[in-house]
Amino acid sequence: MISSVEKKDIRLLDRDNLISTFVEMGEKKFRAKQVEEWLWKKGARSFEEMTNLSKGLREKLEKHFIINGIREDTVQFSNDGTIKTRFRLHDESLIESVLIPVPSDKRFTVCVSTQVGCSLTCKFCATGKMKRVRNLDASEIFDQFVMVNQQTLEHFDNPLTNIVYMGMGEPLLNYKNTLKSVELISNPDGLNFSARRITVSTAGIAKMIRKLGDDKVRFNLALSLHAADDQKRDQIMPINEQNNLEVLMDAIEYFYQQTNNKISYEYITFQNFNDSIDDAKKLLKLCQRFPVKINIIEYNPIDGSSFLKSTEHRIDEFASYLNDRGVTVTVRRSRGKDIDAACGQLANKS
Repeated sequence: MISSVEKKDIRLLDRDNLISTFVEMGEKKFRAKQVEEWLWKKGARSFEEMTNLSKGLREKLEKHFIINGIREDTVQFSNDGTIKTRFRLHDESLIESVLIPVPSDKRFTVCVSTQVGCSLTCKFCATGKMKRVRNLDASEIFDQFVMVNQQTLEHFDNPLTNIVYMGMGEPLLNYKNTLKSVELISNPDGLNFSARRITVSTAGIAKMIRKLGDDKVRFNLALSLHAADDQKRDQIMPINEQNNLEVLMDAIEYFYQQTNNKISYEYITFQNFNDSIDDAKKLLKLCQRFPVKINIIEYNPIDGSSFLKSTEHRIDEFASYLNDRGVTVTVRRSRGKDIDAACGQLANKS
């Protein structure tokens, strides 16, 4: 018997490799399509579930392959309905996903992670204080969607309506697996989830944003902006030193020209740092090159950070300045703060 350590995860095989594997085993090619349906449409977590395969074939698959699915480790429920789940991976690494329900709008959003930890060291983010351990496989991102969708059905009797790639890690530093996971989730032969309801967030990696444009992706793009001038952005987001705002704006404009997809700027307000009317004026200039909407986000304090949350009055003044000048602005009040599930708080705490 081949040990489980030596077995290959069958979900890492593309269609051509899967077909050739079945032919080598003396099986018909169509068996590969059956297995694909079990993996990517029905979300099978074991070969035993694949009941339209013969017992002999299931035993063959069990002997040579494994399905490295993620496992629910800890689930926390917020007073506001938000649910945070810590998942344990096959190598015992931990990641977190968050379900953000708005039942009144029939809107149920999952925030998924793309890396174990993060390498970007943004000063306001708990994940940024962790080391990046590794990238997630596309199947591990896919599993987060499937398992949180089950939670949504169980607790709210509704499926997920939106996905945001805004959890742990930088999606564009795991480019291949991020795009593969979107393909798996949106494939008409699989889960058939609309790519237009998927938003991928980035701290701002200009060359990869351009690559998104070249690849003609169908999902929406969010830039974690948080400051509208380079001096302030350098202070809170070290990545800005290699990807300044002029370079980023050029890249995002290129992305928009190539895809015509929706673009948003995520803007966390910090008291007396980036929440003045002067800051709003600078932000307004960044909104005038192409259509963009602004999501203003309340700051959620983390251990070891000197930043403070802006007052509601300053946030409302900031938002009104932009809104009065034709910019679409949404103020996102924090959800899940009591379970460290709000923006910037994911850190695998027990």
